[in-house]
Amino acid sequence: MILGLETSCDETAAALVTVGGEIHASVVSSQADLHARYGGVVPEVASRRHLELVTPVIRETLDEASATLDDVDLVAVTAGPGLIGALLVGLSAAKALAWARRLPLAPVDHLHGHVASLFLEPTVLEPPFTCLLASGGHTMLLAVDDRAWDGVRVLGTTLDDAAGEAFDKGARLLGLPYPGGAALDALAREGDPEAYAFPVARVPGLDFSFSGLKTALLYAVRDLPADELERRRADLAASYQRAIVRALVERVDATGADRVAVVGGVAANSELRASLPQATAAPLALCTDNAAMIASAARFTTQLDPPDYLRLDAYATAS
Repeated sequence: MILGLETSCDETAAALVTVGGEIHASVVSSQADLHARYGGVVPEVASRRHLELVTPVIRETLDEASATLDDVDLVAVTAGPGLIGALLVGLSAAKALAWARRLPLAPVDHLHGHVASLFLEPTVLEPPFTCLLASGGHTMLLAVDDRAWDGVRVLGTTLDDAAGEAFDKGARLLGLPYPGGAALDALAREGDPEAYAFPVARVPGLDFSFSGLKTALLYAVRDLPADELERRRADLAASYQRAIVRALVERVDATGADRVAVVGGVAANSELRASLPQATAAPLALCTDNAAMIASAARFTTQLDPPDYLRLDAYATAS
């Protein structure tokens, strides 16, 4: 049994997963309501909240699985990328648990975790395939040749904002509550996606760019009188969402891949899922940050024996 911990941003999560990829328990405590008043995640606030939540979340996970720490054979934890203070809370908790029980520890890359969500029951997609990873902090096209992280190649990445960040910033411009991605998706269903012709950036290769699109929405919102803006908010949301999804889908199509998967928080977007009907998408519960995906990735990650992992440190950015 693998105990996974995830604290890279504003979700405190723990999970128990078998080596065969069966989820016995997965608990996620979100801080969305806490950060909503600020319109986004405040790193120091997130770190302090993780400190308060990490032990109760682990206990709840064990209770949900009717398990104890005696049943745990391996501890897995997100080492990065993410908010450094938040990551350190999870890493410290994982080290303490592993050291106290004399268990091995597997440090997991958060991005590998998203890909490894596809290796859990009931999805279990076998490589090779092309994967679109779209989240709040990252947007990447990956060639997944193996389940291990060193078997994954980056085909394209964002040159500025990530797709999830573009959704959140667009939602803020439209006066929608945080977290903005889900709110914008809901509002877009009431609007006309052809009402506004927002640009899709043409950048070389398979990379992405969303900064120009965000600026175009800013100008469209700024130029509308308040009453007109209120009437056109749904159309703006639908058109803006269509442009983001077009950018993602066009890059996926450009790979010519026969087998495609979509992971990350943006994979929960209804229009993206509808626009890639042949793609394998992670289950909704595994799209946003969770610890089951971290435990899954740990199965294909080098495990460190005590005391080797005590010198481990967190990292904020992807290499």
